Parts: sequence; C-alpha cells; structure tokens
Amino acid sequence: MASKVDITRNDYKAFYPITTRWMDNDIYGHVNNVTYYSYFDTAANTFLINHCGLDMHNGDIIGFVVSSGCEYLAPIAFPDKIEVGVRIDRLGNSSVQYGIGIFKDGEEQACAFGHFIHVFVDRISNKPVKIPDSMRKNMQKIEVTLSS
Repeated sequence: MASKVDITRNDYKAFYPITTRWMDNDIYGHVNNVTYYSYFDTAANTFLINHCGLDMHNGDIIGFVVSSGCEYLAPIAFPDKIEVGVRIDRLGNSSVQYGIGIFKDGEEQACAFGHFIHVFVDRISNKPVKIPDSMRKNMQKIEVTLSS
C-alpha cells in the first residue's frame, strides 16, 4: 500500500464506469493488481474513441503504450462498481500521459491512481507521428497543470 495520499474525484476531468467481474478477483479476494492496468487501458481508449475520433480499426494512427504505473491505496473487489477518472497530465508532440484514478462508485477518495502513456504512431511504419490537431484539441479539454 502507498503512503497516505489524498487523490479525489476533483483531480480528474472525465469519468468512465466499469463493472468489476468475478474473474478480476484473485485468491486473496480482491481485484488483482494487473487488472487495474486493464481498467486504465479501457478508460484511456474510451476517451480517445468517444471524444478524439480515434479509429483503432481503420485509422492511419494508433497509440502504443510505452509506460504505465499504479499506486494502490484501498482494495476493490467483485461485485464493486467503479469509475475511472481520466485527465491529461502531459501532452507532447507524439505522446500523451494520462493521469488515471480508480474510484468506487460514489466515493470521493481514489482506491488507486497512476499514469498511462501512449505514443501515437503510423499504423504501417510504427514510427511516431504528430498528434492530429483535432485530437489534440479534445485532449486539451481534460488537460491539467500539475504542481511540482
């Protein structure tokens, strides 16, 4: 468990509901740590598809995950309903770092938080490309300024 950290819903700009599944629980009776990364991936890609026009099947660009990390503050378990908070912590030329928070439905304090970084690449060459302006404009809507 991480040290005392105060991460609340106010730290995030967009939220996506996820229902935990029986298979998410491990032998200890809580959601296994690796499953949180699945929740991160689902929330970030839901944002990209619904708000940024990402076409994962036919688009010219796709996002590759190059880094992720998570700190766990409180357990969650099936059948908890959760919401995943998403924000943009850093918007580069070809990459974006999302800040992600995992919240039990209706709770203000995060159960876990972390980061998830995509580098956008050309689908054919796999070489980094500039984030399209239309996508960048929508990413900026959930961008935050982090204090040092």
